[in-house]
Amino acid sequence: MAGSASPLAAAPGFRKLLLQRPSVAVTLAIFLLIVAACFLLPALGVTSIGGMSVRNRLTSPSSQHLLGADAFGRDVLGRLLVAGRTSLGIGLGVAILSSAAGIVIGLVAGFFRRLDTPLSRLIDAMMAFPDILLALSLVAIFGGSMANVMLALSVVYTPRIARIVRASTLVIRELPYVEAARALGTRTVTIMLTHVLRNIMSPILVQATFIFAYAMLAEAGLSFLGVGVDPKIPTWGTMVNEGRQYIDSAFFLILFPGLAIALSVLSLQIVGDGLRDALDPKLAKET
Repeated sequence: MAGSASPLAAAPGFRKLLLQRPSVAVTLAIFLLIVAACFLLPALGVTSIGGMSVRNRLTSPSSQHLLGADAFGRDVLGRLLVAGRTSLGIGLGVAILSSAAGIVIGLVAGFFRRLDTPLSRLIDAMMAFPDILLALSLVAIFGGSMANVMLALSVVYTPRIARIVRASTLVIRELPYVEAARALGTRTVTIMLTHVLRNIMSPILVQATFIFAYAMLAEAGLSFLGVGVDPKIPTWGTMVNEGRQYIDSAFFLILFPGLAIALSVLSLQIVGDGLRDALDPKLAKET
């Protein structure tokens, strides 16, 4: 069957890319290490936030508190890992929701000519707004809960997936094997899922990786502005927001969550570039 390489078929190419480009392998290892630390260490009881302690308030990094203590005497390392679960979870959730919605909109727009124009204009209108401003507006409408932040960011990033799916669908629907399937009486939904979607999963996977990073950065921005997740739920953006008033006396309160955001987003971006090179047949021949 004609079409682009599937993610499974390109797995050997990605392993080859990891050997040829150590930066991709290193950043992938860093991201997996961050994920493992955030989800495993608190669950296993290796780290904990601890209770409030006035005596330990704004304590610098030491053997007792490896990354210091915050304004309430809570362990920064334990809070950083717990906050990471929320930030990573929001990023992953947004990537999944926006990909699912974008696939549906893109397939419908690209396969049904009558719906193409209105859906395309809707996509263009949504992409005309800056991401953070649109997210701020939607959060203000929906409310500042974790679910609403995920929903708002999913709406913001859905057009990115929809645009890619629509463009790919417009090309694939005219290919001979799709026309043959139509001639054989294959149902439209079957053609869309089997012959079209299957052959455009590679660019969707790459874009979803980028959206994962964008969503984490956007959530951190919303939380820093105080309009994101409920402040009672720790996120990396919330930690930066809480620590900014102590930047002169306890800069580490901003340093460590800021580094966590930067490393996670940068790692996902580099891994996404690596996936794009591995899954694109033309780029794979060049590497």
